[in-house]
Amino acid sequence: MARLKLPSFVHRHRRLSWLAFGVFVALSLLLAPLAFSFTHMAATSPRGLFGIPLLVQSNTQSISMEVPEGFTLPPAWSGADRVTVLIMGLDSRDSDSVSGAARSDTMILLSVDPVAKTAGMMSVPRDLWAVIPGFTPNKINTAYYLGELHKIPGGGPALAMRTVEQTLGVPIDYYAVIDFDSFVRFIDLIGGVKINVPATIRVDPIGRDLPPRDLQPGVQVLPGHIALAYARERYSSGGDFARSERQQQVILGIRDRIVDFNLLPGLIANAPQIYAELSAGIRTNLSLQDAIQLAVLATQIDSEDIRRAVIGEQQIIYGRSPDDLAILIPIPDKIHELRDQVFTGNTNLGPLTPGSPQERMAAEAPRLLIRNDSGDAGLGERTQQYLSGLGATVVETANGPGSGQTVLVDRTGNPYTLAFLAELMGVPSARIIHEFDPNSPVDVEVRLGSDWLNRNPLP
Repeated sequence: MARLKLPSFVHRHRRLSWLAFGVFVALSLLLAPLAFSFTHMAATSPRGLFGIPLLVQSNTQSISMEVPEGFTLPPAWSGADRVTVLIMGLDSRDSDSVSGAARSDTMILLSVDPVAKTAGMMSVPRDLWAVIPGFTPNKINTAYYLGELHKIPGGGPALAMRTVEQTLGVPIDYYAVIDFDSFVRFIDLIGGVKINVPATIRVDPIGRDLPPRDLQPGVQVLPGHIALAYARERYSSGGDFARSERQQQVILGIRDRIVDFNLLPGLIANAPQIYAELSAGIRTNLSLQDAIQLAVLATQIDSEDIRRAVIGEQQIIYGRSPDDLAILIPIPDKIHELRDQVFTGNTNLGPLTPGSPQERMAAEAPRLLIRNDSGDAGLGERTQQYLSGLGATVVETANGPGSGQTVLVDRTGNPYTLAFLAELMGVPSARIIHEFDPNSPVDVEVRLGSDWLNRNPLP
């Protein structure tokens, strides 16, 4: 990409602006600031902007959102590939007293299609049981903690990204980690966030020795600590699933402000000031240039073109962990169907694709690797011919150690192929493994066992 022509003051503050711009992009659908002139109007009006009830006024020092004369926005992201960002919210109060590592309290996957100008948002429950690379299975919110605790390459963000990639079958490009203290300070900085509370809900603010309070139904402006309490409340009707929906409500509510009031120029022009307020609680791997261009792209996406979903009761089974903790056991095929509804991939195949299981498998067009672990040297070749006759593409056949039962390993997210092969070969769900690897040369690995040797329809 060509180098961006930014105002000289941005170059002078390049080191300070790097993280701030990364935050702007990763959170352009999450934490988009409100122009100072409008927050000032809300603070001086008894009912706030547009007559909306204002619960409290911000006490955070105001930051000017003036745009320098002659300032122009850089071009939007010019790439054609989908861009995906993992947003993680951390509560520093949950940090280990010795290591300082914390679990992720919130995980939201944001994905943008720069060609179609569409976006998707999916919330991942903190109690979802997941395979964490290099560790024993655990709740998905422990991936960040384990990465930080054991100081793996890339730390908590890298391990969390790999875990979510493997769980959802979606490659992730970037991450943004936000401490809740920074979230509260940001909301206060912009004068609160407008939320339409659907029903009475009791929220319990943290860290300020404030008593719980009841939010009444209706449109209102919430200050930072109340907005955080509203988004985090776990004990109201709907539990964690309703909690995830409220988080998305807050995200989209703030996102609408930057678009409705064309605030991006002021955001970019005043990046160093905002950085000074928020940088201590934010980490991201976005570069300055990518962040700016993605932010411009985000403002070009209409609200109706942002799909959102929460992994909920249709995609999980309630269960208990080995140490007797309540967990959510994922149903991979259901999660992948939900994923396909929210994120547009590089194929027209979707969860409602018509046809028989065999036709859906053919439409998915997977590359299969057959590893013959049955002990019969010819079974791999015979299975290759058989599956090829059913429309599958077998790119490699190899002989394995010669023991075990038939196992299916999904490398790139292929729910229809797995469903077809599992039924055809009698493979139970316990022997279907999801090891997501976007760089894998094959999509599904079929490990043939003695069960397939003894019971198969091969000619």
